[in-house]
Amino acid sequence: MKPPAGACAAAASGPLTGTVEASPDKSISHRALILAGLAAGESRIANLLESADVMATARAVGALGAQVERSNADWRVIGPGRWMSPDARLDLGNSGTGVRLLMGAAARFDMTATFTGDASLSRRPMGRVIEPLTRMGARFEAVDGDRLPATLHGSAALRGIDYTPPVASAQVKSAVLLAGLGAQGETIVREPRATRDHTETMARLFGADLDVERAGESLVARVRGDRPLTPVDIAVPGDPSSAAFPVAAALISPGSDIAVRGVMTNPARVGLFETLREMGADIALTPAEARSGEATADLAVRFGALRGVDVPPGRAPAMIDEYPILAVLAAFAEGTTRMTGLAELRAKESDRLAGTAALLRANGVAVELLDDGLIVHGRGPEGVPGGGRVETHQDHRLAMAGLVMGLGAQEPVIADDVAMIATSYPGFFDDMGALGARIAPVD
Repeated sequence: MKPPAGACAAAASGPLTGTVEASPDKSISHRALILAGLAAGESRIANLLESADVMATARAVGALGAQVERSNADWRVIGPGRWMSPDARLDLGNSGTGVRLLMGAAARFDMTATFTGDASLSRRPMGRVIEPLTRMGARFEAVDGDRLPATLHGSAALRGIDYTPPVASAQVKSAVLLAGLGAQGETIVREPRATRDHTETMARLFGADLDVERAGESLVARVRGDRPLTPVDIAVPGDPSSAAFPVAAALISPGSDIAVRGVMTNPARVGLFETLREMGADIALTPAEARSGEATADLAVRFGALRGVDVPPGRAPAMIDEYPILAVLAAFAEGTTRMTGLAELRAKESDRLAGTAALLRANGVAVELLDDGLIVHGRGPEGVPGGGRVETHQDHRLAMAGLVMGLGAQEPVIADDVAMIATSYPGFFDDMGALGARIAPVD
């Protein structure tokens, strides 16, 4: 069905049951389009996420010279070998991943491109990408130095750099590595805390001369430039960040027993599931077919009592997008859950820390907002009052977290706008409805 817009309410629906396929992974989908567009020749992508964010990236890759089109159930991308200056601005909508990765990928070409986005994306910092790409030899003109619109002047004479990002960000790492694919010499990115490594895994599938060293929590990625990429056919695995929402709904809805199939289990993405096991969640993982070099699993999830935990700060990179829904689960747990190391959440589509705290307070849950985290005082199973209206601030994850809370709360919960859910999980309402969830528009 067409996803609703405007306000929606979610109410306790009884036990959730059934099986859904995990929504295609957003991070992998962006990277598949960009790397296929950089390779000279035809690649095919199966199970691409057709969300608003990913389609913005598809249009941008096409505007830069690649041929990008849907072919039956798959997507066909024919890369031209080198990108050209687009005829118009590249509008990435709400997609921080799309704009930052494309800046890196385009920086290696003698071309000019202006990147823009919606009001939310235009408030997000781009300096963290602009700074290393400038060191490599690209030039930028941006609003206030690091805001969109930003004009990139690329260079075919980029230089490799040895770079340690000041923040743990897979987008920053990926932008530098994508630029490094066409730079002179070796480009090195050093992460004290390893972030998701999808770019490294997929770039090697396309023939990049790239290797990764790990030591404890750290990661060092090295790429040698001027090696042409070769087209490949790939399939996108299921998104653990999207799967978190039906999983959470089952964990807080008494009597629920569901399955979510084909969820990617990359170690850099399963921090939420590790945390939920510590909280006592009844989740079983059965290995499934690998896709795009990424392991996957089928999840079996049953309702059960949860307990509060202290989430290690070092786990944040492995679950940075899942903290709003974790906070909702913590509200239904017995005891207190403390989560820190989350300053990055203040620079997402909204200030997600403040937005998550407001979501909980509006529905009768005590929460302490820290500079870099949250302390949630759980009310136990079936103990969350609900009845509140969630201000989503155009943030898709706050909207979905609020609706999931309503499925386990005593009174319905309203999300003030749900249109932006389509940016990451266009099948959210269909999947939740298939499991028996009661979510409906509000007049």
